Amino acid sequence: MSQAILVEETLRSMGKLCIEHDPDVFRSVLDRIGDKWSLLVIGILEAGPRRFTELLRATPGVSRKMLTTTLRALERDGLITRTIYPEVPPRVEYAMTELGRTLSGPVLVLATWTADNQEAILANRDGFDAGLQPESPA
Repeated sequence: MSQAILVEETLRSMGKLCIEHDPDVFRSVLDRIGDKWSLLVIGILEAGPRRFTELLRATPGVSRKMLTTTLRALERDGLITRTIYPEVPPRVEYAMTELGRTLSGPVLVLATWTADNQEAILANRDGFDAGLQPESPA
């Protein structure tokens, strides 16, 4: 099977999935898991529970507000849990749920693909920005 046919079948199946399910929920879930901060947080929490400050240090470029927003959205979707320990001062930890763990594999595949193709993508961006045609697919 050629790559073009495989891509076409994949796109058709994604469209079918969107139509067969609630399109608004389908798109909102894809938005959530496709968000750059969500993917990083999921990747970090895959290794085990973390406190807010640990997540903040491990996620370069994220603001405290954006991290809070991301964590709340992931918790709302049932992908992570937030546990408050009755200590002085209170300790809060975030951890993956069983549902969230099912997302770890696809996130790792996406991260690996990104790492493997980063140089080619940067070269294509540079060429595009310079007004050159992007590299043709093989």
